[in-house]
Amino acid sequence: HQHSAYGRDMLPKRKFSDLVKTVGAIKGLDRLRFVTSHPKFMSMGVVDSVAETPTACECFHIPFQSGSDEILAAMGRGHTREKYLMIVDRIRQKIPDAAITADVIVGFPGETEEQFQESLSLMREVVFDSVNTAAYSPRPNTPAAVWENQISEEVKKDRLLRINELNKQHAYERRQRMMGRTVEILVEERNVQNPTQVMGRTRHGFIAYCEGDIDELRGKLINVKIDTCETYYLSGTRA
Repeated sequence: HQHSAYGRDMLPKRKFSDLVKTVGAIKGLDRLRFVTSHPKFMSMGVVDSVAETPTACECFHIPFQSGSDEILAAMGRGHTREKYLMIVDRIRQKIPDAAITADVIVGFPGETEEQFQESLSLMREVVFDSVNTAAYSPRPNTPAAVWENQISEEVKKDRLLRINELNKQHAYERRQRMMGRTVEILVEERNVQNPTQVMGRTRHGFIAYCEGDIDELRGKLINVKIDTCETYYLSGTRA
């Protein structure tokens, strides 16, 4: 799953970026997708290898967790806001249309309103395709669970509401660029809410719906012309 530390303990050391190119070149492979990129370990070479590998999907999941360097240090994340934004810049330069998704935690012990605002400002700077948001909850046997500067449930709830609002706004904005495009969808399932439709994912990782028979189309790549772009899904007609 988390690829970024791949190869660091091998002799000789190997690079994840080389693995992307090698796997991406496998005959008969249509799509290559990988899960989480830890900004602490992620090299610019990973971005370049996705850009240079036609089968590699143009989507990156890179958790930022907080936009505040003080909070990142307290979390022990091992990256800074600046390093994170450098990675995003590289993606925007090399693959301008790529989707970038992330994870963020609000209400980590000691987080001030100003530090929370830094997470919002990072989101405004990047404009993510979507972000998994969560309020901090103490986990047993983790140092932060016993710190005395816990944030009240009320404040955590308020911050989560505000960050979710921005996240929804950005998710909707980012999907609008798909309007009118013909995109390739890998069909996965029936649309549970409309059985005459199938559900699949675009190369960007967006959920998309169109008319079709699941028994005939499951596991197939089809082209769909997008005519509806909602916050968390696209829909259209077979092209």
